[in-house]
Amino acid sequence: MANILVVDDEMGIRELLNEILSDEGHVVYSAENAQQARTVRDQLQPDLVLLDIWMPDTDGVTLLKEWAKDDKLTMPVIMMSGHATIDTAVEATRIGACNFLEKPIALQKLLKTVSQALERTSPKAVINEQASHIKEYAVPSLFSQEGSLAGSVLVQQTDSLSSKPGPQELFAGHFDLPLREARDIFEKAYFEHHLKLTGGSMTRVSEQTGLERTHLYRKLKALGIDVRKIGNSTT
Repeated sequence: MANILVVDDEMGIRELLNEILSDEGHVVYSAENAQQARTVRDQLQPDLVLLDIWMPDTDGVTLLKEWAKDDKLTMPVIMMSGHATIDTAVEATRIGACNFLEKPIALQKLLKTVSQALERTSPKAVINEQASHIKEYAVPSLFSQEGSLAGSVLVQQTDSLSSKPGPQELFAGHFDLPLREARDIFEKAYFEHHLKLTGGSMTRVSEQTGLERTHLYRKLKALGIDVRKIGNSTT
């Protein structure tokens, strides 16, 4: 399951993609223009963005350039368009987009493209990339017996990801985790803290965290936080 932002000025497209991706178990956020997309990206840091190229205020390629320039292209971006040329698609890929979908979007093509984009940033993929980097640049003497030390390090990292440590275990060692895993641990602790302070009041938590109630509900659900249990524990 991933948090996916759909950016498109056409309501029908947003609703269709929301329905399809939600059925696949993803949490879907929507934005109808670049300004809304900036806000959602900064507040919720989605795992993936589906970005329309042709929009009335700021086009998708311009927004993609902006994110790349400001070091905010920390998630894979899939461009969408029914009118873009090959040159536009190539330019978007050069800037940092990971793929391109042509409208009308076929269901299987959408699901396959989204799955491939998420796999590229999955914890397992990140660990494999880190392992490759370590073996290439580490001091040779540290890797006796054909890199056995590197293997043991990877096993420890994989175990730490599968165990999903709770907020109370968040310490410096978790800086070695992939960003998404470390962020989920922090966000869970963050929201549980505010829920306990407010006695489970969604209105007050929404005000304190700056999230709209709809986005807040989806975020808590994605993190596996049971608001009712937290509310009952404070009474």
